[in-house]
Parts: sequence; C-alpha cells; structure tokens
Amino acid sequence: MDLQGFGHLLISGTWITIQLALASLVVGLVFGLTGAAAKLSNNRVARWLATGYTTLVRGLPELLLVLTIYFGGSQLLMWIASGFGYDEYIEIGPFIAGVAALSIAFGAYATEVFRMAMMEIPAGQWESGLACGMSPRRTFFRIILPQVWRLAIPGLGNLFQVLLKDTALVSVVGLNDIMRQSQVAISATKEPFTFFMVAACIYLLLTAATTGFTMLMEWVANPAARESRG
Repeated sequence: MDLQGFGHLLISGTWITIQLALASLVVGLVFGLTGAAAKLSNNRVARWLATGYTTLVRGLPELLLVLTIYFGGSQLLMWIASGFGYDEYIEIGPFIAGVAALSIAFGAYATEVFRMAMMEIPAGQWESGLACGMSPRRTFFRIILPQVWRLAIPGLGNLFQVLLKDTALVSVVGLNDIMRQSQVAISATKEPFTFFMVAACIYLLLTAATTGFTMLMEWVANPAARESRG
C-alpha cells in the first residue's frame, strides 16, 4: 500500500497511542483497586465517595472527560497555585490530559471488576492470614491480591481493549496519536479511505496483541487450567 511518505508519521502515532494506553492502564489500575477497597470498606464515607466516583464517571462520555480536563484542568491548577502565590500560567498538555481522563474512566469500570473479584475470595482467607500473625495490609498483598488478579484478568483485559480504542478521542485536543497523524496525511494527500484503513488495521493489530497477552496472563495465573490442558 502506497503511504506517500507518511508511514513514519503513522509509526510515531502508534507509539504515542501505546504509551498513552499503558500509562492510563497503570494509573487506572490504582484507581480501580482503591475504589474497590473503598466500596468494600467499613468506612461509610469511603463507600459513599467510591460509589459517587463510579456512578458519575460511568455516566459521562469519555470525550467529555478529555475536553473537561484539557480545558478546565489548567484553570483549576492555576486557581490552586494562586493560593500559594504562584501566578504563572500552567498548561496541561494533551498527553497528560489524555492519561488523566482515560485512567479515571478505566478506574471507574475497573473498580467494579476488582470489587466482584474481591467478593469471590472467601472470608476464611483473611482470617487465615490474620491468624498467622500477618497484618491486614500484608494479608491483602500476600494472600488476597494474587487471587484477585487471577479472577480479574479477563474483565481487565476487556476494559483495556476499550481503553486502547478510546485513545483515539485524545486526538481532538492535539495529541499526535494514530488518528491525528492519519488526519495529517489525509489533509496532504486527499486519500481518506487509504489512511483510515491503515489506522483501522493498526488498531486491529493492537487489539489482537492485547487479546493474546490477556490469554497468556490467564494461562499463567490459572495453574488448574495449565494442568488440565497438559
């Protein structure tokens, strides 16, 4: 396929998309684990805040989150900084805005995935860890969390595929991702079908790789499945 010298732009856009997706995944997992722990805690305020977070974010379009954080985030930071005597302009770049918006959205959905996985763990697991002299924190990280990951991997894999495709939304605020670079090439060549097809193929390759990696993670995390197939 003739890309008329714009292949390097699509490659750089693909790399930006991958970086955006992975950064959003890492931050989103932190939001998800924190939200799930808050929803299952005995603290009423924590449960209320976590419920409000998931309800609000899941009810908003991701594009709206991107635009709000990109255009409103700078004003919010400047307002906070002014309280400390800092009066310089603070700008949030499209990459940071994209990571913030996509990780917030991913975390809201991951909260429910982690919550359901945690609820599948028998209460006796907690009691056994505490009976062995472990602190609640150590019990969570040494006993509970490894089992939670095994149960949550399929759901998180599906959410990451959605996240990967949602990265295209950040192109509207100027991030040079796959879609943005495709539009640059289209503006110069007037061949929208060619470059949108190439972009579609790139996204399909990325989601296929994600699917394969998710299946590998499920296989590694599930010893019983390995033994039955062996």
